Amino acid sequence: MTIRLHDTNARQTRDFVPLTAGCVSIYLCGATVQAAPHIGHIRSGLNFDIMRRWFEYRGYDVTFIRNVTDIDDKIIKKSAEQGRPWWAIGYENERAFNAGYDVLGCLPPTYEPRATGHITEMVEMMRGLIERGHAYEADGNVYFDVRSYEGYLELSNQDLDDLRQPSGDNETGKRDKRDFAMWKAAKPGEPSWETPWGRGRPGWHLECSAMAHKYLGTAFDIHGGGIDLIFPHHENEIAQAKAFGDDFAKYWVHNGWVTLAGEKMSKSLGNSVLVSEMVKHWRPIVLRYYLGTPHYRSMIEYSEESLRDAESAFARIEGFVQRVVEKAGPVEAAAEVPPAFAEAMDDDLGVPQALAIVHTTVRQGNSALAADDKEAAVARLAEVRAMLGVLGLDPLDPHWADESDRGEDLHGVVDTLVRLVLDQRQSARARKDWPAADAIRDQLNQSGLVIEDSPSGPRWTLGPR
Repeated sequence: MTIRLHDTNARQTRDFVPLTAGCVSIYLCGATVQAAPHIGHIRSGLNFDIMRRWFEYRGYDVTFIRNVTDIDDKIIKKSAEQGRPWWAIGYENERAFNAGYDVLGCLPPTYEPRATGHITEMVEMMRGLIERGHAYEADGNVYFDVRSYEGYLELSNQDLDDLRQPSGDNETGKRDKRDFAMWKAAKPGEPSWETPWGRGRPGWHLECSAMAHKYLGTAFDIHGGGIDLIFPHHENEIAQAKAFGDDFAKYWVHNGWVTLAGEKMSKSLGNSVLVSEMVKHWRPIVLRYYLGTPHYRSMIEYSEESLRDAESAFARIEGFVQRVVEKAGPVEAAAEVPPAFAEAMDDDLGVPQALAIVHTTVRQGNSALAADDKEAAVARLAEVRAMLGVLGLDPLDPHWADESDRGEDLHGVVDTLVRLVLDQRQSARARKDWPAADAIRDQLNQSGLVIEDSPSGPRWTLGPR
């Protein structure tokens, strides 16, 4: 058994060899909390949740760090616009992110450090970089000297002579316009902390280098994030950490975007689809299926049609699970997933290929049900539950129990009404009035109900919307 991951730095898929046998250390760039999360933000957390679950299934002890950037230019701008403290905006949106992760079934990280809780570690890193000749102070700012680090831009594969480094306001005193700010001098009315170079606040890139060092040490296995972070964020993290003396991350793994009309979903473009709104209209487990089942490196073009397709696909899985439980009672997940599923997941987390095995197993289980082969149906459900558990999509998992419970009372009311109509259909069938029976079935189908005739009588399920 060898897990393979696509390493952005190596530009190829490589065998995963942990730094410490039996252990995996992962650092994921988490939320920047200037606003509530849209589904593009949560996709990253969800993709790495599946990675974490697969490593744990394979027997690894996983340490998973997902940081919170609670101070940056965007948060300060929002604070000025809204006339509210920067920390109030950050905390409010941090809670919104955690609610989004939780409602979609993401396991909590091992640690979730906030940037503002690690100013001491940032100052120590800057001091070390200045002493080593990789950084310098100017006008109360501290800059990283990009020419001092030979490996700069290897991750993004750019030419330094052609580099256009993003810069913020008030970044004065640079020796080279391509140098980037690790620390920004205080401006009136903005949050600031005391340092040997005067009061100021951290730059975005410094925060992650310092927190990764704090929680994972000088070297760790996997650094993750969206592809938009490759440059400048991850490139600058590497420069700081390695110039400081850390080996830093061994593998770099990046997930694709959720796009809308061909553009990256972002708050600044005004095309966000907030998680808090989405879960009012779509079941969270369906939203997880939609975001989590494409390959993590692929782009997802958002549309309601594709969400409806995901809803229909998951309904087929869930319907099978429900039918077997109705027939045989509770069924525990199998101890192991089918070999073909494991092979797909080992190959750079091939969720689409793994999901195909889930659907094949569901079809086999449905055939067993049709043949009244209870033993085979139960065996297939055990396999399906094992596979869905890895993907965080097992409808029988306690996490999703509340979702089921919310609809239980309404389901009972609908069931009573539908049974009355089905009784009328049965009466029509008994008197061989087939047109009337078919008309009743068609009307129910148009209402979003799927009617199946089984040896034990008709049963109904909700169809796709």
